[in-house]
Amino acid sequence: MDKLVLIDGNSIAFRAFFALPLLQNKKGTYTNAVYGFTMMLMKVLDEEKPSHVLVAFDAGKTTFRHRDYKEYKGKRDKTPGEFSEQIPLIKELLDAFGIRHFELDQYEADDIIGTLSRQAEEKGFSVTIVTGDKDLLQLVSDNVQLLMTKKGVTDADRYDLQKLKEKYGLKPEQIIDLKGLMGDPSDNIPGIPGVGEKTALKLLKQFETVEGVLENTDNLPGKKLKERVAANRRDAILSKELATILCDVPLDFGLDDLKYEGFEAERVAPLLKKLEFKSLLERIGADESPHDTTGLEAISVEMIGPEETSQWEDFLRQEALALFVERSDENYHRAEVLAVTLSDGKQRLFMDWETAKGWKAFRDWLQDGKREKWCYDVKATRVVLERHGLESKGYTFDVLLASYLIHPSESGHELSDIMERKRGGGLPEDDAVYGKGAKRRQLEGKELAEHLARKTEAIYQLKPELERELEENNLDSLFRDLELPVAHVLARMEMQGVKVDRDRLREIGEELEERLQELTEKIHGLAGTEFNINSPKQLGEILFDKLNLPVLKKTKTGYSTSADVLEKLAPQHEIVGEILHYRQVGKLISTYVEGLLKEIDDSTGKIHTRFHQAITATGRLSSSDPNLQNIPVRLEEGRRLRQVFIPSEEDWLILSADYSQIELRVLAHLSGDENLLEAFRKDMDIHTKTAMDVFGVSEDEVTSLMRRQAKAVNFGIVYGISDYGLSQNLNIPRKEAGEFIRRYFDSYPGVKTYMDEVVRKAKKDGYVTTMLHRRRYLPEIHSRNYNRRSFAERTAMNTPIQGSAADIIKKAMVQMEERLEREEMRARLLLQVHDELIFETPKEEVELLSKRVRQVMEGPVELSVPLKVDVNTGKTWYEAK
Repeated sequence: MDKLVLIDGNSIAFRAFFALPLLQNKKGTYTNAVYGFTMMLMKVLDEEKPSHVLVAFDAGKTTFRHRDYKEYKGKRDKTPGEFSEQIPLIKELLDAFGIRHFELDQYEADDIIGTLSRQAEEKGFSVTIVTGDKDLLQLVSDNVQLLMTKKGVTDADRYDLQKLKEKYGLKPEQIIDLKGLMGDPSDNIPGIPGVGEKTALKLLKQFETVEGVLENTDNLPGKKLKERVAANRRDAILSKELATILCDVPLDFGLDDLKYEGFEAERVAPLLKKLEFKSLLERIGADESPHDTTGLEAISVEMIGPEETSQWEDFLRQEALALFVERSDENYHRAEVLAVTLSDGKQRLFMDWETAKGWKAFRDWLQDGKREKWCYDVKATRVVLERHGLESKGYTFDVLLASYLIHPSESGHELSDIMERKRGGGLPEDDAVYGKGAKRRQLEGKELAEHLARKTEAIYQLKPELERELEENNLDSLFRDLELPVAHVLARMEMQGVKVDRDRLREIGEELEERLQELTEKIHGLAGTEFNINSPKQLGEILFDKLNLPVLKKTKTGYSTSADVLEKLAPQHEIVGEILHYRQVGKLISTYVEGLLKEIDDSTGKIHTRFHQAITATGRLSSSDPNLQNIPVRLEEGRRLRQVFIPSEEDWLILSADYSQIELRVLAHLSGDENLLEAFRKDMDIHTKTAMDVFGVSEDEVTSLMRRQAKAVNFGIVYGISDYGLSQNLNIPRKEAGEFIRRYFDSYPGVKTYMDEVVRKAKKDGYVTTMLHRRRYLPEIHSRNYNRRSFAERTAMNTPIQGSAADIIKKAMVQMEERLEREEMRARLLLQVHDELIFETPKEEVELLSKRVRQVMEGPVELSVPLKVDVNTGKTWYEAK
């Protein structure tokens, strides 16, 4: 017997949308409804094994039912844009599966399903309808069953005549009578007010139909029910009509057009891969890289040893070559070099490390700045080669940095990610080649050579394409004049490293342990008993059971004692502030004292942190192993950690150069607000000036609290802060915070105009730019979800400011490095931490270095207000602050 499966497209997709979290792929496309729909579809195809399939969709907002009742479905919430965007993807997926989908103007999916179910039944088909809508129960018959989705996506109850009778005690045709009596709020079908499902079922058991109930109004139980039925006769009949599914919709196709012979994995896999549905790819038995469109799988590689190198010296004389250096560890400061590969787009050379470092022509090529080298991650390449004795120059293209500038919001910039975005695949991730965890193995011989050759060839192929995109997006200058030079500066900084006083670090650790013990005793004294401060359960019992502090949040295991909860409770009891202090000191010991000790290189006595250039969407640098950007400075105990960073040579000093309020100065320049410009031109304390304007007081009337609040407003404005966010920062009522923000914009109207214009332009262009043309794309700026849209708007306000500040600091780093080299100064740039550059310098160069640092850092770009740099020196980084 032929079997027809009819799927209520909107119903299943909508249920999937709300059943699953709001998923996105790497490109920012929402996919949760598509994923849930596909899971249900595959389950139905597998279990029902249909010969014919159709998915019906609603065609639009108005149907023939609206002619009879204009308010039909009138109270439904506006469809979320995040859902609507996924319907075309679902239809694309159905096309890939070879499944017909259909919609018809003025009719609903229910009517299409009703018509086809009757046609199929008349021709002897068995029919299965898949939906989450009870209205379709009216279509159940001897040969028509209904799969009714339950909570979740793939769970469903099967309804036949017997199940329908057991569940409701009704015949299929009585479903419309049920709706006639009780109505349906979701469709705005009125029914009879006060008649719910329970009452309606009792009435239908006795009188069978709506008409039967209306004819027997006098025999109904209870005065109120009689009155309601009598008063709403017309609505009951109308509701029954609205709930009735048409079974004679004019269709321009027949059942033969719905034949289904199964899907082809090759057609479905590319779309599943684009949507990043890895588990579904595995389920259909498709390789995650089903089709290599790049030709990388077929490339050849020449494996050369010391005896063959002389035959390939002409190869090195070409104008440009792609270079890839394979290492044993992600952290290139401790990695071994395993092999080197080169490509000219036609031939690929593979050398093990012994061959590469022993080949003089290759060493000369590396050091020849006139021979172009294209690579992936120039900084890591330079550092790992130099650590193993080979200096390298002439890098003119970095695939990693180019990808980062073109796709700044993407989280993945591995070579495989870039090939996936640009070519649809062809290069597997390293984990897929080497394996993961305990099963990870080191490739050898030809297997390693072919894998690395593909990487090098990928670099060669990607270069012209990425270069073109940089030019098209006005990013080529940012790439060549800033990011590529910065990578070289960072490479030199990382190799130089920063000296650490190991003994002083241990002393600080001991001091912090003593402080932790003092805090422990104080907390126990305030609690009146000893307990484990690190145990959330015991801490919760002390705070909320013993001390009766208000419970703000609970978790599955009991009271929440998270930092945000404790910060709100701090004003209510002295113990809370001490607990927060205890946690901060504990973190200093574990993360910084113990963490820094682990990272000191035994051979140099230095820390060689890794700066990350291609992570933050704003262009700011970050660091790891260890993270020197996040050493806490609010606590004196945290500031003291800077005492361990010292010059690497006797009688040298540390020099710190810190931009003063660079982001607010950038804001003044970009907004052109006259009051803000004037304040900076007169070198006023901007937080005091803001306090004067916001609170309406003179300079000598500004209190420390007023200045602190003004500072929070100033920096909050830069980040597009809301009244709620400011209220949380200052621990004040939301209304008061909103008033602060209003007064700020009254005082600096140009800032408000600028912020509004930035958001307007972001909505028009889809992105914002910094002063040096760095882009940040904002796909959610048009989101119908308020929270997501608001976040995108705040990001639009903040990125040109924060990103321009980041670009200015990077430009200063490049110019400062050039200046030190040109003037043959011995001073060295060691670290960049947020708005601060840290140098080490001989004492005799301090005066000159201070002068040069100010000249360079205060002038990398021309602003409407002066940039200001605070310069300090000392025997340690701590003293230089």
